[in-house]
Amino acid sequence: MRIVGLTGGIASGKSTVSNLFKAHGIPVVDADIVARNVLKKGTGGWKKVVATFGEDILLDNGEVDRAKLGQIVFSDPEKRQLLNRLLAPFISCGILMEVLKLWIKGCSIIVLDVPLLFEAKMDKWTKPIVVIWVEPETQLQRLMTRDGSMEEEAKSRINAQMSLDLKRSKADIVIDNTSSLEALHEQFQKVLTQITKTLTWTEFMLSRNGAFLALFSTFVSVAIFKKSS
Repeated sequence: MRIVGLTGGIASGKSTVSNLFKAHGIPVVDADIVARNVLKKGTGGWKKVVATFGEDILLDNGEVDRAKLGQIVFSDPEKRQLLNRLLAPFISCGILMEVLKLWIKGCSIIVLDVPLLFEAKMDKWTKPIVVIWVEPETQLQRLMTRDGSMEEEAKSRINAQMSLDLKRSKADIVIDNTSSLEALHEQFQKVLTQITKTLTWTEFMLSRNGAFLALFSTFVSVAIFKKSS
């Protein structure tokens, strides 16, 4: 099984690329969706976060006010790191369960869409790693346009993440999304060709079919040994 890591920065266009993978039949495990699920009312993640940040972060229905929580952690690096530590075990478990479901279905290629791929040390489980990169000024302008935020607020959110230049240095594949959507699609087609090439022997053995083949081979070997002894 080939597990492709997909990451980038806020307003870099990662979600657009993630949707392109889905449109081409490549299953995507979205860490943001997993994170939302582990913060639902009554879950372990919800209890940890409420106990730490207080009930002031809750909406009237008891769900976490994600916008309010976001304002708190983006303005305070220590609180942001604390939130990441609290939710990391729940998110990692959730991602693992989603990957397991896809493995059981027989999927041979899976994309992990994880904004904090490097920060959470999940890059060691993915190969290749695709980073969506964009020029800093373009990223800033897109974020301000998207969220209607002021420049200072937008810069604060960008600076709260690992720099895209550092992520690019750690990537196996870089998609430059500074230009047009057409240019992005053109680069994506090349990436799609790369990640859908034939699995290596190791990747095949990690897939469901590979596991079944290994199990079958073991049974055959045992049967032959018993017959010859």
